[in-house]
Amino acid sequence: MAHGSILYITLGCAKNEVDTDRMRALLNGAGYDEVFSAEDADAVIINTCSFLASATSESIETTLTLAEEISEGVRGTRIVMCGCVPSRYGSELPDELPEVAAFVRTDEEDGIVSVMDEVLGIERVDPPFIPSVKRTVESAVAYVKISDGCDRYCSFCAIPYIRGRYHSRSAESILSEVRDLVAGGVREIVLIGQDTGIWGTDFKDEVDGPTNLAQLMIAVAEAVRPEHVWIRVLYLQPEGMTDELIAAIRDTPEVLPYIDIPVQHCNARVLKAMHRSGSAEQLSDLFAKLRAEIPAMVIRTTSLVGFPGETDEEAAEMLAFMDREGFDYTSVFPYSQEEGTFAAKMDGQVDEDVKLERTQAAMDLAEALGFAATAAHVGEVAEVIVDGIEETDGGLELIGHAWFQAPDSDGAVHLEVTDAAVGDILQVKFTDSFCYELVGEVVEE
Repeated sequence: MAHGSILYITLGCAKNEVDTDRMRALLNGAGYDEVFSAEDADAVIINTCSFLASATSESIETTLTLAEEISEGVRGTRIVMCGCVPSRYGSELPDELPEVAAFVRTDEEDGIVSVMDEVLGIERVDPPFIPSVKRTVESAVAYVKISDGCDRYCSFCAIPYIRGRYHSRSAESILSEVRDLVAGGVREIVLIGQDTGIWGTDFKDEVDGPTNLAQLMIAVAEAVRPEHVWIRVLYLQPEGMTDELIAAIRDTPEVLPYIDIPVQHCNARVLKAMHRSGSAEQLSDLFAKLRAEIPAMVIRTTSLVGFPGETDEEAAEMLAFMDREGFDYTSVFPYSQEEGTFAAKMDGQVDEDVKLERTQAAMDLAEALGFAATAAHVGEVAEVIVDGIEETDGGLELIGHAWFQAPDSDGAVHLEVTDAAVGDILQVKFTDSFCYELVGEVVEE
């Protein structure tokens, strides 16, 4: 008999999706059922994001809207807020959000069963079952967190204050999770963390096995090699691109030649004010090396626009840098004055109208470059992982993604419906493109 029913709502990035999935697995093992509407739920877990002020607002608004819907119903559904907002604002929240029954910080989420038992008044005779596989992934793609926290303390970013100091997961636990996911049908493993490139640098004692990201990626590839599985790594900082890592990406067949490097800016003065390193020349040298060393390399990056003190000339320099480098994908974010960060107290906060104008210019350029990069794949034949089936105005179609498309980020491939199932890997010829999307047809291998 189930102890209760729970609706899960996840806001924010893929790292939060992983955290929610882990809590779901623990609660499933402890006898709770998952439901998909608040009307059917005894409790709702909202895993929140607080990376930006807008994300915090969305988290609060989602919670309050849910509380209002619940108050208008007949079911006494309880709300539990998890993740970044409780981690960032802690003791302020109970008085501000009396609608919430419990608050769970990111470092407390492994105790979610005890929290839910208390919230719902569950008394156990025996301790809850703890599953060895703390994932419930049913899709073709699985995100695997290899670390949490961050030690960079970029002046614009609140992540170190939310997630704490950088700490790497052990290689043994990562490889065990990867094997279990692949055994369950996952066909792409995406390694994520706040700063994946420095994985292992915080190990204090001698360890058996991998001690840096390059070695870890090779070990993951060896673990999945009996199967046909892709490996992708996201959130690499420029300083993390060592010769050893470049060689591992180039020489390991399972590892995709896709690199996600958030540069934020190219101007040396702005980067220094951000508490980051580098310059336009150094970054260009890095990208030239990557493209020379790794054939068909695809590069995703991030541009932060309107940082305090950024001049018109520095903004134009970043646009010229983006255009010159011709990134395949660029996420553009306007600077957000985040409470508690060093940059929030800096002089020279850029006027919102100016920031909006610069952001739009950067987004227009990013789209022009990205659309062109997508269109350049028309005529190619490549493997595509089937992610699902969607109903469109023209009927049902298969939705998938190619190796050069990070799932949930870079567009998708649209195919006519066949007997292919989620997780199948098809040979596809790309026949057309629109924006970041591709249209393809399945070809015989």
